[in-house]
Amino acid sequence: MVRGALTRDRSKRVMIAATTALGASVATAMLGVMFDVGDKVNQELKTYGANITVQAKGAAVLDELYQVEGAPAARAALNEADLPKIKTIFWAFNILDFAPFLSTSAGLALGGAPDAAGSPAGDPVTVVGTWFARPLDLPTGEHAVAGILNLRSWWDVEGGWIADGDEDLALVGAGLAEARGLALADTLTLSGPEGTATVKVAGIVNTSGDESSQVIVPLATAQRLAGRAGEVDSVEVSALTTPDNDLARKAARNPQSLTISEWETWYCTAYASSIAYQIEEVIPEAVAKPVRQVTESSGSILAKTRLLMLLVTALSLIASALAIANLVTANVIERAPQIGLLKAVGAADGSVVRLILAEMALVGLAGGLVGYAAGLGFAQLIGHAVFGSAIAARPVVALLVAGLVFLVVLGGSLPSIRFLLRLRPADVLHGR
Repeated sequence: MVRGALTRDRSKRVMIAATTALGASVATAMLGVMFDVGDKVNQELKTYGANITVQAKGAAVLDELYQVEGAPAARAALNEADLPKIKTIFWAFNILDFAPFLSTSAGLALGGAPDAAGSPAGDPVTVVGTWFARPLDLPTGEHAVAGILNLRSWWDVEGGWIADGDEDLALVGAGLAEARGLALADTLTLSGPEGTATVKVAGIVNTSGDESSQVIVPLATAQRLAGRAGEVDSVEVSALTTPDNDLARKAARNPQSLTISEWETWYCTAYASSIAYQIEEVIPEAVAKPVRQVTESSGSILAKTRLLMLLVTALSLIASALAIANLVTANVIERAPQIGLLKAVGAADGSVVRLILAEMALVGLAGGLVGYAAGLGFAQLIGHAVFGSAIAARPVVALLVAGLVFLVVLGGSLPSIRFLLRLRPADVLHGR
């Protein structure tokens, strides 16, 4: 009987299957993107800056007291040799990049030598030393590259970047270049507290940040100017993190307040606070702090994006259920004489309802499979168009879509079932 019902009036069955497929495809695409959007959005946000800062404990205390970064006498420093340990924490693969910074004041003079007296030449400027793309040999035996080349990938550099070994080259901020009349290929003499360096301007950095008024050199050059070999003031870390929730906020206030279960969950989740905690574990003399503005913005964007996708999914499934309800009800009304005859010869209401549900289940299964396959394709289109990468196919999405399709088909069949239960054989057989 089911096969006969399916082969008759095929156009309506095709319409019901197409409606189910449409809802399933939208649900598959939205759920697939929703489960993957966290990593994608985080990846996009991390290209705009670090979300964790690391300082020596002494410097961090002074910063809090003075409420100003780089407070006077903040001479506590991190050991440059310890920095590769950052890539050895539990969430090492979530560490996208990091770069150390060492700032010092130096006299700047245009030309290749200090003045005759050997004293600091020219007006003082801030010289910042950092890694650009430093290859690292990790204690684990693995290799990595760290530096501002990726951490500050949005910088507009006129000329070109420099490498860590180019200690005779420097980048100059656009504001400083304009104020001092500096141009590409100019030779500068930097006279720091403990040494001098002659560098050539390899690039001019156009940014709206502090870098606009700074001279940026390889870390070794800044260490030589400041007389602080092997030291760095701070480290900026860009990490792929999970948006904060109540557990993360509780742990950020005081990790010792967590229960054992909460602590394990927090430690094994890539919250910014748990990654910062693990950095402090491998570098005990450091204080690592999440940049709240970045982490909270990331969490807010992710939450709104996921809510939007859930709403789109819900609305598409509701629309599919309403359309299926109309199609199934119309089909059942057309078949009222046949169904009335079945009841008249002794078919119970339950048997007739199971017949209709079996028909809808087969049609819904066909539509759901087609919709799931189409949804996987839509998800890939969205992934490549918006994020420039593929969306991972997750088994959980298939299970969710199967459950949602079942609910949609069942919900869409309810009005027709209600009609069947009220149908009186005598009325339909007499044409009333």
